[in-house]
Amino acid sequence: MNEPTADASWHVDQRCTNCDVARQLAPGLIAEVDGRSSVVRQPRTEAEEVALEAAAFACHTRSIRHGTHAPEPTRDPFPLRLTEHVLLCGHNSPHTAGANSYLLRRPTGNLMMVDTPRWSSALAERFSALGPVTDVLLTHRDHAAHGRAYADRFGARLWIHEGDLAAAPDADRILRGTGPTEIADGVTAHPLPGHTEGSVLYLADDTYCFSGDSFYWSRDADDIVVAESVTWYSISELAASLARTAAQLRFAWLLPGHGDRRQLPPEEFTRRLQDLAKHTEQLLPRPIDFTAVRW
Repeated sequence: MNEPTADASWHVDQRCTNCDVARQLAPGLIAEVDGRSSVVRQPRTEAEEVALEAAAFACHTRSIRHGTHAPEPTRDPFPLRLTEHVLLCGHNSPHTAGANSYLLRRPTGNLMMVDTPRWSSALAERFSALGPVTDVLLTHRDHAAHGRAYADRFGARLWIHEGDLAAAPDADRILRGTGPTEIADGVTAHPLPGHTEGSVLYLADDTYCFSGDSFYWSRDADDIVVAESVTWYSISELAASLARTAAQLRFAWLLPGHGDRRQLPPEEFTRRLQDLAKHTEQLLPRPIDFTAVRW
């Protein structure tokens, strides 16, 4: 079902790394088949065509094709509005393991970038047209590849935690310790060592939680989960981080680097996060295995 045909059908080529991004953007059209994304149904409406185009422009391996061609550049929907204050950057980068990145709009009109898409001066120009980007917030070392380039282009401050400083040694602001740090009015960094030593989540306006790779919404589990099989630093440290931080977090939107996004009532997220902290305490270290992640 994935081979291009004369009628220029949509398909996913063999470069796919099963990162899940396409399935987030085109559910029902793209699904996991034999360990990678596959187009399981061709679009029937304009809205479905747009969803597949968004998946194609986000795909970090450029694996989603329309016939033999990439999608038409004029159809690029990114940055894509998720909420009144959050936009999805798209154009995920192979140098950040295909992670999602976001733009957070502040009441003053400026924006903050949380992690980064692939580097492109044209993309930077597109983002800048929305308003001044004052800060680039890195959640951890795996997503740091283009931080300096975007920060320099925007004239922005680049943030990272000291535990992952080797990935961005020229950062402008260094988060330290395990206590929360106010980044700006309404925006707080919460160190969450575990996935990596310097993992951080960013909480905005008690509404938006940018969790990096510390936890995400799993469609398979229908719940918040940790990626225990790709915890590089320490699962026990992650458990301690969650136990320490869960009660401090209130949010209505979960916006991770990998895995799905979700909106729920804040009290529901609080309950689920506390349950996750208890569950993570029971987990034991295990070998790194990307195929074991539950999307």
